[in-house]
Amino acid sequence: MKRAYRPFGWLALAAGFALSGACSILPQADPVDIYRLPTTQNATARPSGHAQAWSLRLTKPQASDALNSARIAVIPHGDVISSYKDSRWSDPAPLLLRNRLLDAFLADGRVPLLGTDDSNVQTDLELGGNLQAFQSEYQGQAVAVVIRLDARLVRGYDQKILASQRFEVRQPLSDTQVPAVVAGFGQAADALGRQVVEWTVTQGQRLVPPTRKP
Repeated sequence: MKRAYRPFGWLALAAGFALSGACSILPQADPVDIYRLPTTQNATARPSGHAQAWSLRLTKPQASDALNSARIAVIPHGDVISSYKDSRWSDPAPLLLRNRLLDAFLADGRVPLLGTDDSNVQTDLELGGNLQAFQSEYQGQAVAVVIRLDARLVRGYDQKILASQRFEVRQPLSDTQVPAVVAGFGQAADALGRQVVEWTVTQGQRLVPPTRKP
């Protein structure tokens, strides 16, 4: 008596051909351009002033889900928030802004004792806050990059809020192509950085106990 058998080998081979054929007709992913946040030429200007003895830790600002991503946000009309197609930031917006503020403090030089929330070092003051806007906005025919930060200075050892300030920069755009928009983000971030540095130095001189000052 002969035993019946199933041609498993041929079935597996046929399934493999079918699967490979299905994979070949799947749509290919569109290429994505990854952008860094550019710097402007005048971003490294160093004002005169004495180095401060107090230390500062920069933390990533909190943000909504729409902004806490690598998408390049745009508000084309009304309250609709979207993003530019096939274009991304190299890092989520809060991290981009924190790193730009760190660059601004390093270029300024008046607060040499700096750290970030990537480490657990304790500092006299911490600078953080809420990132309320990091997008381009259309208002009729006018387009501008908008960065809005509700900054907070807190005491390092007990997290008590010592000072707060809203900063907003609007950088008009004459070109709405993505590279020009990205350049506008760089200009706006540099302008915001200069304002935040000046405010932080002024507040630090007022808030840190005199015994800690040079």
